[in-house]
This record gives sequence, structure tokens and C-alpha cells, in this order.
Amino acid sequence: MAVGSTKRVLPKPKDINTVPQDYLSFSYYAKSCPNLEAIVHKKVNGWIDKDYTLGASLIRLHFHDCAVRGCDGSILLNHRDSERSAKSSKTLRGFQVIDDIKAEVEKKCPRTVSCADLLTAAARDATVRIGGPFWEVNFGRKDGVVSSAKEAEMVPMGHENVTSLIEFFQSRGLNMLDLIILSGSHTIGRSTCGSILDRLYNYKGTGKPDPTLGTKYLSFLKRKCRLASEYADLDGSTPETFDSAYYTNLKKKMGLLSTDQLLYSDLRTGLIVAALATQPMLFYQQFAVSMVNLGNTQVLTGNGEGEIRTNCNFVNP
Repeated sequence: MAVGSTKRVLPKPKDINTVPQDYLSFSYYAKSCPNLEAIVHKKVNGWIDKDYTLGASLIRLHFHDCAVRGCDGSILLNHRDSERSAKSSKTLRGFQVIDDIKAEVEKKCPRTVSCADLLTAAARDATVRIGGPFWEVNFGRKDGVVSSAKEAEMVPMGHENVTSLIEFFQSRGLNMLDLIILSGSHTIGRSTCGSILDRLYNYKGTGKPDPTLGTKYLSFLKRKCRLASEYADLDGSTPETFDSAYYTNLKKKMGLLSTDQLLYSDLRTGLIVAALATQPMLFYQQFAVSMVNLGNTQVLTGNGEGEIRTNCNFVNP
């Protein structure tokens, strides 16, 4: 929304029970933009070939989009007080990838494909490129016209308890299994050391490390995170491989974020984590299912809902 605009009134987020995701279709762009998926695939692979870390970044960017007002491309809007400007969004990356895809798609299919659909497809192709599963993406999402930094601050940042995480996911039409599976995307990617320093030195004001951190892993992180600006791998054993090691790490007290480790220690989630640690294919297959569920969250599809942005950074004039 343009800064200073007084014409639009902020609508309330849609009730998840009325989301018309059934209107999404695998063949939505079959006639209007038949080469869409080929364009997205080529662009995503090209960017990740240059910077492998963008794979995890695109998945995370998609999650942050869907976590606020549903999958409507609102995280891409770049204006004052937008989701993108929020503190919780400061380490998000991949915006330039979506801009590059959008520019190419607009040349071939002007004013046809939404930024929300592009981000959803890019997250899928990023997953495949780094070794994860493939799934068909259904299309037809519209782009939202509202983006609020205040709302973006509600996205989990790694310090919540399991109850808060479950409630956050349920409020968006996702279940506890989706929470556990999507947390498994931490099998790749990194986090800033600044987000975990309290676990290393002053957990909950005790002046001591978090007792749920394994001794060897704690020593490793203290050496790795000498500065808050440094990065630590979310998966301490196979950081560049899409696998189920994230779950086996939790059994070894090697969860980088406290929310990761709590998934293993909490009685509601621990048994599922333990099962995933011993059944790699179960995680691989279910990840595709949960990503479809995520991509269908509170989508805009009806007449008068949203728009097709010509530039993902701004609402249409």
C-alpha cells in the first residue's frame, strides 16, 4: 500500500474456515502462461547454483509470507511498516530471486501470474534443487494489498514454547504434524548467532547455559559464535543435505533453536520426532504434504480479493 494512502481500509485477516483453496488448480495457467513452471525452475536453479544458501532462504521466505495473512505475497511488499520491514524479517533473503522471476514472467505473460504463486512455486523448486521432494503446485492465488510490520512480529522466532507454536499453526489451518514436519526444513539453512547467545551463556536469566544443549554441542557453538553477527548451521551434522538428521540431532541435544529442542522434549510432539528420526522416508514424503498445506493457507482467490501485481514490491497503482 502506498505510503500516506487514505483510500484503503485495512481488512481483517480472513477466517481460515472460509478460505476458497478449492479454487486453486494445477492447470490454472495452462493456457494463459504455459511456460510458467519452466521459467521458475530455470531461474531458481540458476540462483541457487550461484549461492546454495538461497535454497533454504526461499523456503523460509515462503513460510513467512504464508504465516501472515496467508500466502498472498504480502512479505514481498516493500514500503514503510510493511512485513518486510519488521524486525522478524530482517534476515529474510531471496527477494531478488522473486523479482528476477517476475520480470521474466511479465515479459512472457503480462499481468497474469501473481507474486504469491511465484513465491509458492519457487519454494517448491528450491526444495527440489537442494535434494528435497517434488510436489505439484496448484495455482490461482491473488496478491494481497495489505502488509503490516506489526502483524509480522507474531511469526515464531525460535524462543516460543510448544503450546504457542501449536496454537500459531492451528490458527492458520495447520496441525501439529505440519508444525513438526515444517520445522524439519531446518535440515538446511543457518541462523544468526545473536539469536542463540542467551542459550549459550544466560538461559532465562540464570547466568548459565540452556541445560537442554548437549555438552559437546555447547562447546562447539561457543567456539562458532564468538560474535553475534556470525552464523551457525541449523543442522549441526549434515548442514547442506536435505535429510532427517534434524530429528536425530534433537535426540542428541543438538537443536540450535530452543523451539527445535523443545519439539523433542515435549510429550505432545516428542514421539513424532522420535519416529521421524528413525524413518527418513516418512519425513521426505510428509514434507511435500505439509508444504502443500502451507501453500494453501488463507489464500485469496475470489472476485474482488487481491490483485495480480505487475511488480512484487508494490501494489498496483
